[in-house]
Amino acid sequence: MKLFIDSADLHEIETLAAWGVLKGVTTNPSLLNQVEGDEISIYRRICELVDGPISAEVVAQDRHEMVSEGRRLAAIHPNIVVKIPTSAEGLRATSTLASDGISVNMTLCFTAPQALLAASAGARYVSPFVGRYDDIGNNGVDALREIVDALLGFDSEVEVLAASIRNPIHVIEAAKMGADIATIPPKVFYQMLEHPLTSAGLEKFNADAAARRTRQAG
Repeated sequence: MKLFIDSADLHEIETLAAWGVLKGVTTNPSLLNQVEGDEISIYRRICELVDGPISAEVVAQDRHEMVSEGRRLAAIHPNIVVKIPTSAEGLRATSTLASDGISVNMTLCFTAPQALLAASAGARYVSPFVGRYDDIGNNGVDALREIVDALLGFDSEVEVLAASIRNPIHVIEAAKMGADIATIPPKVFYQMLEHPLTSAGLEKFNADAAARRTRQAG
């Protein structure tokens, strides 16, 4: 499973890109609203930092405006993937953009039927929202599993991109069930890396190494 970062924060993206683990980036209007700078400059810099699919979301709701905005975003860089919301207008826009050779990430997907419609319209990526489904009392992991299973035999290159990841358990469950991608907030990357036994072991190794140097110096 490939790991993407879900962020528009250039510092966080640069930091985690240096780990060598990022295969792509997803953004959305809410994430962009949290950072300074113009949209195009942010996307261009992200494309410099991570050589992989970079999702940029339209804010239009009408099919024609979605297509126009999608083409504008796709022109920023060859790695840009246009994010389109799951809706009737979104499906129509996805079909048009896909026919133009533009990759589409259909977002805000919660059910297997929605995912099948997105894939049929030509979406390159389908983004089930795990955490948000949990928020309304449903099981986001179960919904993700159903989508992965439903698209297994689908005759296209559509990939399941697990989104709205809230914790490392979501990441592990997505990997175990065969999701193609998980897009992960920066804080969850740090949670995945850290463990008290790792920290304790490193502290012990460093203390022993220091003690050995002291003995040798004496």
